[in-house]
Amino acid sequence: MSATTPPATAPAATASTTTAPTAAAGRPTTLPARALLLDMDGTLVNSDTVVERCWRRWAARHGLDGDAAMKVVHGRQGHLSMAILLPDRPMEANLAENRQMLAEETADVDGVIPVPGAESFMAAVAGLPHALVTSADEALARVRMGAAGLPLPALLVTAESVGASKPDPEGFLKAAAELGVDPADCIVFEDSEAGVAAGRAAGMRVVGVGPRAAAHRPTAHVADLTAVTVRADGDGGILLLLG
Repeated sequence: MSATTPPATAPAATASTTTAPTAAAGRPTTLPARALLLDMDGTLVNSDTVVERCWRRWAARHGLDGDAAMKVVHGRQGHLSMAILLPDRPMEANLAENRQMLAEETADVDGVIPVPGAESFMAAVAGLPHALVTSADEALARVRMGAAGLPLPALLVTAESVGASKPDPEGFLKAAAELGVDPADCIVFEDSEAGVAAGRAAGMRVVGVGPRAAAHRPTAHVADLTAVTVRADGDGGILLLLG
């Protein structure tokens, strides 16, 4: 699937002040791109309350420290998080229990809300090449985006779409290929260590969103999506203003 041809002009998402590592003092960071590849949880959708409930419950069942588990689970497919936390357990057991975890998470939308600025951001990218690239499966992605009141992009790269989860770059590279855009011309939006690493491994620039991303060397960082302005450049490209 591919995104629609960008219009000559596009609406801009609202901007507010934040700090971006590549910005000169007092000036916004400007990044050109041909496509935007968007993570979901923590980037577009704040699902932390659900993730905390489900994964702390899982950790308690296995006698694990909940705080330690929460440092692992963000950005990865569930069975890979389980493999890190329970390294001696057969992968078949992780895959089976991950199916149960996905069912629990899909059924629980209490507290799922958009990240600040996500509605305006998604309106701004609607006519531009973009994709959702998430470690969630398609059912969970649809439920969480719907609960947050956000539209789904035409192109979804979900857990079922790839053989390797973030921090492997496969999902981002697949999205770029489907959009017909060179990886170097893509900008990734991510919140987690695994996601930032996947974007960098794909040869893409990464805009880190929120507090988790700041420590993991994204190309630029914003507190949330209110700090991002999206414009079409009139030549089929995209211009991001951060800050």
